[in-house]
Amino acid sequence: MPRQPRLDLPGVAQHIVQRGNDRQPCFFADIDRTRYLQDLRELTLKLGIAVHAYVLMTNHVHLLLTSQHAGAASTLMQSLGRRYVRYINDHYRRTGTLWEGRYKSCPVQDETYLLCCYRYIELNPVRAGMVADPADFPWSSHRCNGLGQADLLVQPHPRYTAIAAADTRTEIYRRFVLEAIHPDETAAIRLNLQRQHALGNDRFRAAIEHQLGRRAGPAARIGRPPKARAARESAL
Repeated sequence: MPRQPRLDLPGVAQHIVQRGNDRQPCFFADIDRTRYLQDLRELTLKLGIAVHAYVLMTNHVHLLLTSQHAGAASTLMQSLGRRYVRYINDHYRRTGTLWEGRYKSCPVQDETYLLCCYRYIELNPVRAGMVADPADFPWSSHRCNGLGQADLLVQPHPRYTAIAAADTRTEIYRRFVLEAIHPDETAAIRLNLQRQHALGNDRFRAAIEHQLGRRAGPAARIGRPPKARAARESAL
């Protein structure tokens, strides 16, 4: 049975995860992460893709990005994956695959959901017990988005820049990241990504289905951030 094409629309943010084969490591030293980020930046510049948030865990990668052309994200992940595997195999004198087949992705609605996805990605090292504060993990976008440190890879999404004026934006965003998170929010992000469904409200999913001519989610909703939290985020 042929694979379903991805839910990929120009100008719509995508949450992407790529895992190491059989959950094995894909980064073995800091130099590997440095190389991955260098290749990622080079390819995103070439393809016209903006990376808004990222984290490089030991055995997987999360990216939140927006491409201006349909199919550009797929081209990015294929090219990046091949380039990085060649580097790893040459550097460590190994052979064989590194990645767990196809990466997973889902489109993310700007309103409410996008900043939740920023936060989910940057809190990965905290959930994994690697650090107590996302700012202590050097291989993510949090030091840029939450502390204002320069990161040539990161391009802020308009929803992020709309949080507040530049002089207070990072402080407000960091408070948002560190506040208590309802489990439904994390569950919804995980489930939509696993099933590669659109992360957003019914109107967002209907718009994607209309443009692509196929379903962008289940017949029934599988969860969204609680109403109270959504209202707070809309005020950011």
